Amino acid sequence: MNAPGTPGWRYSAPERQPRMVPAAGRPARTVVIGFGAAVVLGTALLSLPAASAEGRDTDLVQALFSATSAVCITGLAVVDTEQHWSLFGEMVILGLIQTGGLGIMTLASLLGLLVSRRLGLRMELTAQSETKSLGLGEVRKVITGVIKLSLLFELAITAVLATRLALAYGYSPTEALYSGGFHAVSAWNNAGLSLYNDSMTRFAEDPWICLTVIVAVVAGGLGFPVWFELGRRISGRQRRWSLHTKITLAVTGLLLIAGFTAITAGEWDNRDTLGGMGWPGKLLAGAFAAVMPRSGGLNSVDIGEMNTATLLVQDVLMFIGGGSSGTAGGIKVTTFAVLAFVIVAEIRGEPSVHAMGRRLSAVVQRQALTIVLLSVALVMLTTLTLLLLTPFTLDEVLFESISAVATVGLSTGITPDLPPVAHVLMSVLMFIGRLGPVTLAAALALRDRPRKYELPEERPIVG
Repeated sequence: MNAPGTPGWRYSAPERQPRMVPAAGRPARTVVIGFGAAVVLGTALLSLPAASAEGRDTDLVQALFSATSAVCITGLAVVDTEQHWSLFGEMVILGLIQTGGLGIMTLASLLGLLVSRRLGLRMELTAQSETKSLGLGEVRKVITGVIKLSLLFELAITAVLATRLALAYGYSPTEALYSGGFHAVSAWNNAGLSLYNDSMTRFAEDPWICLTVIVAVVAGGLGFPVWFELGRRISGRQRRWSLHTKITLAVTGLLLIAGFTAITAGEWDNRDTLGGMGWPGKLLAGAFAAVMPRSGGLNSVDIGEMNTATLLVQDVLMFIGGGSSGTAGGIKVTTFAVLAFVIVAEIRGEPSVHAMGRRLSAVVQRQALTIVLLSVALVMLTTLTLLLLTPFTLDEVLFESISAVATVGLSTGITPDLPPVAHVLMSVLMFIGRLGPVTLAAALALRDRPRKYELPEERPIVG
């Protein structure tokens, strides 16, 4: 090439380097778009006259709220599921629950595997973002494992519930199978929706029904990574527990025991909840009430009649939620545990944070803090807005806000009485609550922007 200024010299523009886009950016957006499309489709189907029972009309806000609640496996309802929806409407809701529980991209990836027996790179990245697979090589195994595990649990739960309904309550085989199947899918996916207008209250003292639902909710809320690790441990392919599994199992157990103790003691003499039962019924109903806030959403006693202190306990349990990469909502038990370990390390004056024989990186600590603070801000903003829009008390509104953001589905009974604008707001909250932690965690984990320089250090006064 001739030198600049010499005869024959021409300017040659430098080649444009391709713009690098983070691999997880598009998949995370794709997951959000997929869930949004499912909500739109569900809203359209539930708006059809065929979806409503004879003599019932469904307006757009009711259809939107119901579809969002089902897809986001929340369980809040603005209409009586038993009376308002037709068989077609109930089947639409059941399909939306299953779709939301398994995950939009998990189902899309499964369809791709069935049709073409392979996954493209973009689909693998998207599925990895949703299922939290550790590497692209295991995405296929995770997808098929999620489907198999879900169907196995749902079939087993259906068998127990259907048998009990047929033998003890006189249901016909068809009715027992349908009701058992619906509640099995709802319980395993932590959806909180029931075919009965009183949720599980009619079965409050039936251990066959309540204990089965409890097992389903706890199992579904542990998260798929924990179940996969349990399977590898049983088969002998893995000897050590991962830190994630140890934290999930330990914190879940502690929260269940603490919740059971606090709720049962707080409601023991309350005639409107546990007070009218014998001690076995009280213990069973107390256990049920302690499990459901982790995102189960079903109830065997009237939540609206609980004491204020008990509602506050459930607020905390709902906010924490269940395990990561499963069907539970909330900030997740691992996020809660990470902050607890940070506090312990700070109190002890230790320079680094350790948990169960492992050191926690500063990145994980910042991620946990970010998720918690943003979730708190969202709950507070929602609570303030609902207080301005409705005549309900702070206890009721705070409970409703946390239930929506944490995708739990429990309610003090005010959901149907909220104005339409509040129903739309709650729909947005349920959507954010279902996808916010997933997409935010993925974005934080993969967003690494190193500084080119560091500023001088200075410590402000804290506390």
